[in-house]
Amino acid sequence: MADRVADRIVVGRLAGAFGVRGEVRLKSFCEDPAAIAGYAPLYAPDGRAFPSLRLTGQAAGALTARLDGVGTREEAEALRGTDLLADRDRLPPPAEDEFYHADLVGLPVLDGAGAALGSVRAVLNHGAGDILEVAGPGGTLLIPFTLRAVPVVDIPGRRIVADPPDVT
Repeated sequence: MADRVADRIVVGRLAGAFGVRGEVRLKSFCEDPAAIAGYAPLYAPDGRAFPSLRLTGQAAGALTARLDGVGTREEAEALRGTDLLADRDRLPPPAEDEFYHADLVGLPVLDGAGAALGSVRAVLNHGAGDILEVAGPGGTLLIPFTLRAVPVVDIPGRRIVADPPDVT
């Protein structure tokens, strides 16, 4: 199972119930939010499978949908906060200079001289662009994920070269 989870990418997150008949609100992380329906079957991190997802509309900045096996408001609400993962081989390959967050997490981050800054713990986005959260020996660094601050992302070579801005 652990190997199978590594072959999956988070494509959305359930945001609770919509209505009383088991529909869910969901936040799609796909470039085209509606594309999430085409990546089924989807999985929860605990391995629960959702063989199909049918989009039913939009509500308050989220999509609304029906998931196989979810038939009541209580079942839908119990899934609030659950990530939805798709098999990597069902997703399109990222374009040049685009990356799946899952491919960045865990990569070592070096400065231009080759000194270790740490490793990527997470890729954050609070609305103004992606930020690499790097766990290093001196604590946590937050590095804007821009070409200027991160000139090299070498997925095959398993490394990132960063030039973090001075914050003093």
